[in-house]
Formats: sequence, C-alpha cells, structure tokens
Amino acid sequence: MTTTPDKVERELHSLEPSAIIELFELHLTAAVNGVNLVYYYHAGTNELSQDIVFNGVTYSAVPIEVDGFKVTTKGTLPRPRMKIANANNAITALLNTYNPLQAEVRRIRTCKKFLDAVNFSSGSNPTADPTATFGSGYESWYIDRVASENPELVEFELVGKLDLTNLRLPVTFSKRSGHWTWRQAVAVWWVPRCKTSGLTQNSTQQDPRQMNVAVSWLMASIGLVEMWRMTLVLTLPLTQETMR
Repeated sequence: MTTTPDKVERELHSLEPSAIIELFELHLTAAVNGVNLVYYYHAGTNELSQDIVFNGVTYSAVPIEVDGFKVTTKGTLPRPRMKIANANNAITALLNTYNPLQAEVRRIRTCKKFLDAVNFSSGSNPTADPTATFGSGYESWYIDRVASENPELVEFELVGKLDLTNLRLPVTFSKRSGHWTWRQAVAVWWVPRCKTSGLTQNSTQQDPRQMNVAVSWLMASIGLVEMWRMTLVLTLPLTQETMR
C-alpha cells in the first residue's frame, strides 16, 4: 500500500493549500508497442497553461480529462477513462503510427509549490521537491482500448496491471505483407509453451493439422474475446520502426 509523503499531507491540510498538479506519462515499449518512446503531458489546469518542468522533465500542456480512478468496495477493479485533446490530429497520428494497446500510462500528482524552480518567474523555488508526490511516486495504468476518437479528442479506457491479459505476442511481423498472419501468430505464441507440439518458428511450413490443434488450444485458453482483441492488434499496419 502506497502512502503520501508527510509534506504533501501537510500541504493539502493547510489553510491555503497549493494547487494540485496532474502529470501524465505515456510509455511505449518495443516489446509491446513496437517502439521505445515516452510522451509527457499535463492537463493545463489550475491556471498553468504553459509547459511544466518537474524533476527535470518537461510536460507539455495538453487538455486532458480523467475520471474513474477511485477504488470502490464493490469487488470490481476501476477502469479509468482518459480524454486527451486531439489538436491538429496529433493523437490520431500517434495511433496511426504505433499500436497503443497495453502501453503504460503513469499518473503523477503533486502540488504547484513542489515544481522545479524553472517554472517560476523569479527563477528560484526553495520548496521544489521531486519526491513530493501523492502515493510516493506514480500510479501505473495500461491502455485497454481506444473508446472513442474524433477530430476533437481521443478517449482511452485504462486498466490496472491485474486486468491485463497474460498473453504477450512478440513484435515479429511479416515484412512481405506488413501484417501478421494467423499461422505466424499462433506458431510463435504456441512454440515456447508446448515443447512437444512439434511446431517451429518457421510458421509458414507448419503441418496444418498441428496448426489446427494450436488454434483450438489457444482459443480455449484465452477465449473468443481475447482472440478478437488479438485480431485488432495483429492486423495493424507496420511502421518503419517495427520492420527494422
């Protein structure tokens, strides 16, 4: 269980508490999304419409609205929603270039008084402290799906680590077609999990009978819903980075 540092608790309970600042980091990894890249955003609220520097990192001011982070006692895990402005189709371009599913979204909350000195016109801030955050660090969430997309905004549905499927497909695509084939996807997933199956990494030369067994076993293991999710991921077009 994470705890909020004492100085943040004291600030929140003071007579004139400093404004709460929400920062977001979108982490794409080569293993999951095909590229190692991090985007840094902040919601631009609390009269801070310019970029913010915290712990030496610059967070771009982008309108962001989030909700659903609260944990309840009803037995269901939260599935927060994050709406981010799609100015100049910037987020759409990101989605067209990289696969966002299962990318990590880090949520950092701090107070204005703890930001780096560079954020203040005087150039100094004696109360700057990169360790002064809610929950002693950051919250980790993962993109489960793109709930909606239009020229104004893109909405992501997030899940916690426990909600993520255990299935991890390697980023190995068919360079000829630019897409996975079912034969390639099933073979690469199946081989390390069943040494006695007789399958090899050269999926284009597999025995169709063995492949049918693999497909049946995979469907029984992860369910038709996950197969549908895999279809979305596996049919995404290749980018230049993923083909290298």
